[in-house]
Amino acid sequence: MTLSQDILAELAEISPDSPLAEARAVRDAATRHAQGSYEVLFSQQDEDFPPDERFAVAAKVAKLHQADALAAHYAGFGLADPTSARLTPALAFARLLTFSPVEATPSALQALTRAGWTPRGIVTLAQLIAFVSFQSRLLNGLRLLNGKPFASADTPVAAGFWHTTRQTVSGKPAPGHFTRDELNWEPWLEAKALDAFNDDERAILAKFGHTDSPYFRLLARNQPVLEQRTLTDKGIFYTPGGLPRAERELAATVASKVNGCIYCASVHARKAAQLAKDESAIETLLAVTPGETLSDGQSPRWRAEIDFAAALSVTPPALTAVHLDRLEEQGLDTLAQLDLLQSAAFFAWANRLMLTLGEPWETD
Repeated sequence: MTLSQDILAELAEISPDSPLAEARAVRDAATRHAQGSYEVLFSQQDEDFPPDERFAVAAKVAKLHQADALAAHYAGFGLADPTSARLTPALAFARLLTFSPVEATPSALQALTRAGWTPRGIVTLAQLIAFVSFQSRLLNGLRLLNGKPFASADTPVAAGFWHTTRQTVSGKPAPGHFTRDELNWEPWLEAKALDAFNDDERAILAKFGHTDSPYFRLLARNQPVLEQRTLTDKGIFYTPGGLPRAERELAATVASKVNGCIYCASVHARKAAQLAKDESAIETLLAVTPGETLSDGQSPRWRAEIDFAAALSVTPPALTAVHLDRLEEQGLDTLAQLDLLQSAAFFAWANRLMLTLGEPWETD
């Protein structure tokens, strides 16, 4: 088999002359770089994480998301032995990241290291699992928007649990609650030192503002994957028209509440509050306790958007046609629906990296 030229359009059965195809063309950067991320992850010939292992992990993650067509696509390539000494902990890591990334601890990374995984290999593994989590949700939502049959699980849709301990593994003060305050983040796996990058690599870090970030210097252990991920992010969030930027940031915050990612929520709740000029609505969202409905107390439009983003963010996703109907009732056209879908789906990717490769801390 060969890699698809547009895996999402192919599996979502998007007609080239459809309104959804037109919306994806308007969001060309997001479309190209989501595809580019797929191509980089599954074309690299890397001893740290060989292709047959990548396809085996991807097929498993897609299956866990009930994305059967995507799982079959990945399973069509040559797969490594899932019971090997390397893949056994890798698949356990994949299950953890898929269903409960908030429960990750440094011990999961240590198990991979003991099985022979290098820091670069671990970062690429985390990226691949998180990417397929994004890709599965995007495919699910695209089929819904396209009027095609799609999987809809009965997963409870509610705020998730989060870390309430007030100290990080290294002894720094931890937030312990959702906040709009600025937070720091420290890796559990050593970030790559700046002087270990060559001139071209340092230029790419600088181009995206990643030079001083331990998070991005950790992800830059596989810089081609990071570059495509960054361009996907920018293509989703930094584009004109469609869904207002505040509501894209709202979707990111909702996904972070479902997954228990305090750090991501702090960044995007702050942006949503600033752009919407509505601190009260964001504080109401951040205050929702585990197991409760995230859209309570919100305006009809935000309620529809929050319910859609939350249903997409649980694992497996629980989107229904009713969620789309409610968006349409609030006046969201195909482009705005696509923006909401991509914003929420992207944070399945972002949250899983933040939660499983390190943790937030706050300045005294």
